Amino acid sequence: MFILEQEDPQLYERVQESNLIRQYDLLTNCIEIGLRKGPAAFDKYFLWALNHVAVATISQFGGRFRREPIYVGDHKPPHFKDVDDWMDRFVATVQENWYIWTPTELAAYGLWRLNWIHPFIEGNGRTARASCYYLVSVRAGALLPGRKILPERIRENRQGYEAALMAADRAWDEGHLDFSEMEAYLAKLLTAQLSER
Repeated sequence: MFILEQEDPQLYERVQESNLIRQYDLLTNCIEIGLRKGPAAFDKYFLWALNHVAVATISQFGGRFRREPIYVGDHKPPHFKDVDDWMDRFVATVQENWYIWTPTELAAYGLWRLNWIHPFIEGNGRTARASCYYLVSVRAGALLPGRKILPERIRENRQGYEAALMAADRAWDEGHLDFSEMEAYLAKLLTAQLSER
């Protein structure tokens, strides 16, 4: 069962908002588990669960990696046959740099790389923003407080978000791993979140 936006835009919007609330509930549970288990808790099963909840009843392929081409504006994500390999590399990079990168570096890498791979048919941005918040919170050692949390702030500040994604994409295309603009963007949003308790 699913609803298409064109069939009933108001219902679609309500379902999407309900999904975000359920995704946040799942995310807080996962953060609690991650705080106990460390880097091993960040895996593809966690990402599948986040995506499934984000797109429940608005996409039939939630929680599964895509098996067809997808296009995102000017960005051409990796071929669908390579998604599993890229996701394994992504998870391994997060786990291997867990104690090397700062919380905002880890979150910035996660946010950019998930968007770059675009592993799902629907809900990639929602899943990337949720996993970003997971990474920064667990790596920092606590569910970070604030009336408006990081994923909401990213949604509201799309211009900075998109600019940081494009900067990291350009660096990657030139053969460099540089997500420093994304880290600076997230650090600014986190400072605002933490100051509005």
